[in-house]
Amino acid sequence: MNYPKPNENGPALPPLRYLSSIHRTVRGIEEYLRSRTCGLDLPAGTSHLVSYLASYGPVPVGRLVDVFGIKKSTLTGSLDRLEQRGLLTRTLNPEDRRSFLVDLTAAGRRKAARVRIILEEFEQALDGELSAADRKAFTRVMAAITRITTPDPQEEP
Repeated sequence: MNYPKPNENGPALPPLRYLSSIHRTVRGIEEYLRSRTCGLDLPAGTSHLVSYLASYGPVPVGRLVDVFGIKKSTLTGSLDRLEQRGLLTRTLNPEDRRSFLVDLTAAGRRKAARVRIILEEFEQALDGELSAADRKAFTRVMAAITRITTPDPQEEP
């Protein structure tokens, strides 16, 4: 692929059609959630993790690494902080004793319920901004992104 070379003396390259908007939107969602979850006494950046565990826990650590796309060492730090606050537990995985299952405690489930309310409020606000056609188009765009970004199991790495 031929990539344009930045011209040090010329105009800046135009924003990317899709990724610039996606990056800006992801950052906006992160800020929205951070500002609304700051009173929950959750470690920074763990509201999605707590919400996920409420829906899918107990799950192996490896699945969390895959779902959130973060390094295992980064995830371990987040899990440590949540465990220290009494919000989750890690137990040996009976199906694979080399790994741990992560689940919420009762206190963690209470926090997750509050996070869920915030997430549902966000989705309701978004629904108020979108028509049925917009929602269908959004679903098609997200499906296209998933197709492009999901590796084909038939291809060799």
